[in-house]
Amino acid sequence: MSHDTKTKLVYMANQIATFFKTQPESEAAQGVATHMNKFWEPRMRRQLFEILEKEDSGLDALVLQAVPLIRKPEPAEQPLR
Repeated sequence: MSHDTKTKLVYMANQIATFFKTQPESEAAQGVATHMNKFWEPRMRRQLFEILEKEDSGLDALVLQAVPLIRKPEPAEQPLR
């Protein structure tokens, strides 16, 4: 994953978190997860989980709260050689 892709995904995830911060605190993390599960394709969610493996992901605390609620896609299939 390129640096630009990582930066863009972190930016998008943090924008979603910013929107859901206006919701009641008890619903905000679920809102972030629901949005990502519904509108982010598996490739994007897979890349999000790759970003999370890094120590300093740059992700908003609300995104981190939502992580257990986000569906983790199966690993990408490797092409046959």
